[in-house]
Amino acid sequence: MAAGAVRPLTFEEAWPFLQEEAINRIIDGLDGVETRQFTSEEYMRIYTTVYNVCEPNPIGPEVQKLYDYYKKTFEDYISSKVLPSLRGKQNEQLLQELLRRWKIHKTMTYWMSRFFHYLDRYYTVRRKLPSLVTTANLAFYHLVYGEMNDQVRDAVLSLIDREREGEEIDKGIVREAIDIYVEIADGSRKYYVQDFEEAMMKATTAFYSRKALDWITNQTYQDYMLKVEECLNQEKGRVSDYLKFRSKYNVVEIVQHELLVVHASKLEEKKRVSEAAA
Repeated sequence: MAAGAVRPLTFEEAWPFLQEEAINRIIDGLDGVETRQFTSEEYMRIYTTVYNVCEPNPIGPEVQKLYDYYKKTFEDYISSKVLPSLRGKQNEQLLQELLRRWKIHKTMTYWMSRFFHYLDRYYTVRRKLPSLVTTANLAFYHLVYGEMNDQVRDAVLSLIDREREGEEIDKGIVREAIDIYVEIADGSRKYYVQDFEEAMMKATTAFYSRKALDWITNQTYQDYMLKVEECLNQEKGRVSDYLKFRSKYNVVEIVQHELLVVHASKLEEKKRVSEAAA
């Protein structure tokens, strides 16, 4: 951007134009009201407006207002559009709407972070603030998952248990819903571990504890061991399909523990009875 293009603007001068020509058009496009793409000239006018607010003092109070209102734009949209669309939905219907809204959120973030990119060049770095993309994702996380995580997590765990019972499920929905925990944290384990993994491990333990009690009572030693082998193979496939990080190892360890270690003495007794009867 050439220095001659600078025409210093206050936040109050710039924001109405940015709201009308950039933000409202992005939101209208997301909501299906407007589909016309931004021309290169329109894009440059929007970017230049942001530039002209930032350039005189890239870490000054006018830029702080831009950053705050960038964040507020996402918070307002999520509160007014996203959360109402999720409330009242359950199970697969909830996950499908969540995935649709996450896709829309990523599109909105793409355009907003491009238009306001100049804030990332200086302001967020020097002020040690979250980047524009991270700011948008944190707004989604705190508002959506702050209210809906229990329902989202339980919907995912319910599908996993249904698959363990032999039902055909849409693995893509499970995988993509779990992926959001990682995407929203910029690829880290943080939200996946604290909001999903711990509950998933408890659910896995409870599921196989119930199965083990049933099978150890009603199955022969040979049939029980066949079920163990089947379950281990299925879980190894399952963790490859959609689980993350150490979950891939922990789930298999839980299955082995609940089916073999917990009932080791009973299994040994069943084995002796089986061999004696042979």
